[in-house]
Amino acid sequence: MIIINYNDKRPIYEQVVDRMQALILSGALEPDEKLPSVRALAMELSINPNTIQKAYHELEAAGYIYTVIGRGNFVRDNDSLIKVKREHVLNELKVKILSCKEAGVSETEVRGMVETIFGRGENND
Repeated sequence: MIIINYNDKRPIYEQVVDRMQALILSGALEPDEKLPSVRALAMELSINPNTIQKAYHELEAAGYIYTVIGRGNFVRDNDSLIKVKREHVLNELKVKILSCKEAGVSETEVRGMVETIFGRGENND
């Protein structure tokens, strides 16, 4: 579910937050699904429970999860989060495409890259 990259310069809790956000937004973790306890996830990843607690706190502050006292942490129904995240990602893509254009990358090259990534390119039969 979550893999920690010790070569990544970001703090471990940020890696956990990013991965959990991706799992939630992709639907791999469904609304109202119970997340692993802080201790269980810390043991699974061999990291300090305080790191997981900080990641869960960040996820809750960002609206990805909610806590039920005595029961644990659960995935929040995230339709609005998905919409906001998609808009953010599309805006980032627009900036990158404009950078490609400024660098002289052709539309054909950009389309080829998109087709390759989405599995429709010549190299993905």
